[in-house]
Amino acid sequence: MFLISVATIWAVACITPGPNTLLVIRYALTAPRKVAIVASCGTVTGTLCWGIAGWLGINVLFQAAPFAYLALKIAGGLYLVWLGFKILKDLRQAGPPDELAREKTEIPLKTAYRMGLATNLANPKSALFVASLFAATMPAGTPFLYGLAAITVMVTVSTVYYTFLVGLISHRRVAAAYLRAKKKIDLGVGMVFLGFGTKLMLSR
Repeated sequence: MFLISVATIWAVACITPGPNTLLVIRYALTAPRKVAIVASCGTVTGTLCWGIAGWLGINVLFQAAPFAYLALKIAGGLYLVWLGFKILKDLRQAGPPDELAREKTEIPLKTAYRMGLATNLANPKSALFVASLFAATMPAGTPFLYGLAAITVMVTVSTVYYTFLVGLISHRRVAAAYLRAKKKIDLGVGMVFLGFGTKLMLSR
């Protein structure tokens, strides 16, 4: 029952649209599939990091040292705002849809992995969410292995979700539909990153 609760809560968190999902979708549609897969690996690595942090009680650290949370929140917000501006800048320089359809953008795999990891780690609220998840499902005195099991479930759920997402978005019909609405979608993605980053910096 414990692991089912963790899996259910984390699955809902995964499918909720956010910067991680939007980044992977964008790579899946504009770059070779391997780029999206590697970016997903970076995102899943971020999930592993936040899972370990939540398990070790990073929420306690943030309460003891509020400046640490503030610094991380501002840094994460600035990164997401920068990413949003970059997407909007690329949108202005993009060619027509038929040109995009002929050739996908080559992105270094290291860059894709780093972007996936950084986008996940840019939101310190993820740590608070994970800490709350553990607090809700793991009462005091819970066996040590339960924490490891919970982290394993989180990583597994994330891996399954992003595998399905990349497979779906990489489908030819989905890609064709994207090309027809690329500018509107990229504009929306850029605005979401700008809004999310700004909200993160201004939130308490």
